[in-house]
Amino acid sequence: MQALLKLSRGIDAFTRWTGKRLAWLILVAVIISAVNAIVRKTFDTSSNSWLELQWVLFSIVFLLCSPWTLLDNEHIRIDIFNSMMPKKARNIVDVIGHLVFLLPLTVVMIITGVPFFERSFQINEQSGNAGGLPQWPAKSLIMIAFAFLLVQGVSELIKRIAVMRGLIPDAHESQVKAIEAEVEHLVEAIEKK
Repeated sequence: MQALLKLSRGIDAFTRWTGKRLAWLILVAVIISAVNAIVRKTFDTSSNSWLELQWVLFSIVFLLCSPWTLLDNEHIRIDIFNSMMPKKARNIVDVIGHLVFLLPLTVVMIITGVPFFERSFQINEQSGNAGGLPQWPAKSLIMIAFAFLLVQGVSELIKRIAVMRGLIPDAHESQVKAIEAEVEHLVEAIEKK
């Protein structure tokens, strides 16, 4: 199990490093959007490639930062119910969720994403908009993102099993308490009004 935990730490380090760097592309997308809007209003001209580049940059951040979201336990779940469950039940739900839902979904998306990308690459698919960008780089994001998510999902599964065995502390245990504190704070604020 120690070898798997070492692998998990390596995956986590790669995911965090990648996510922190790719998140900056949101700023690049905002700058491109602002410059494009200024040029469009000032010179009454625009380019579909700049508009599409914004979409691609957002797609990169959304798709390729999803493993980082999973790593930091910020993915969507019903936190109210999750925080009310005992620790053992939360761990079991996480393991089943990863094994039954997350990992199979990522495998299906990779398997279907590869031919989707390959067809687009082979015909050098271009945008339907005049002056748009090639489509195959954006389509490659699907298989890349779900491959990264699969790897991070395996890392999360390794860590969750290690937590259940008592080999490592639960890194997200304090997060549940933070959510409870936030709910209490909101209830107090509502009661004061």
